[in-house]
Amino acid sequence: VQLQASGGGLVQAGGSLRLSCAASGRTFSRYFMGWFRQAPGKEREFVAGISWSGGSTYYSNSVKGRFTISRDNAKNTVYLQMNSLKPEDTAIYYCAADPGGYGTGAYEYWGQGTLVTVSS
Repeated sequence: VQLQASGGGLVQAGGSLRLSCAASGRTFSRYFMGWFRQAPGKEREFVAGISWSGGSTYYSNSVKGRFTISRDNAKNTVYLQMNSLKPEDTAIYYCAADPGGYGTGAYEYWGQGTLVTVSS
């Protein structure tokens, strides 16, 4: 599986962005998909995850209520809708694929990352 993240950019605090992660391969619909981020000088952290069917979603406390993860298996794409953005959301965002459909934490495939910058 190859992952291509896009949709990052510069946005003012309070604004919105939608990230996309396009996947190659016919097995995309079997994977649990996650979004992670890494801010300068910080470790990579989990942001959101979605099960293979889209029926289960998970969020970090820092983004819960502001971000929404979704997927379209027909388009081999997972999305991250980010609303009410804050300067502390500034980071490189990565999508990742976990072969366990309900998530095992073992992400085997990673996208190249897309930069989100939130200005105050």
